[in-house]
Amino acid sequence: MSRRVKLDFELPDELFTQLREEEIETKVKESLVMELLREHRLSQGKAAELLGLDRDVILDLMAKYRIPVIDLTPEELKSELQKSLPRS
Repeated sequence: MSRRVKLDFELPDELFTQLREEEIETKVKESLVMELLREHRLSQGKAAELLGLDRDVILDLMAKYRIPVIDLTPEELKSELQKSLPRS
């Protein structure tokens, strides 16, 4: 289930001479989704879906926002590295 959220806040007029309203809305949505991803409140797949992006494009966006693609604790990483790879 989804709900639409509408935000209302003031921005300096100078921004509107540099960016179209549509660009500002896109940047706000992108920033919110990236922050939720950073906080582990969204998965990469869900973030991509919300922004209407392919999974590979979301990885580039994560790099832009300096969000690690693989974000494991040292213990989780050790556990993952100890798992056997499937044989083909």
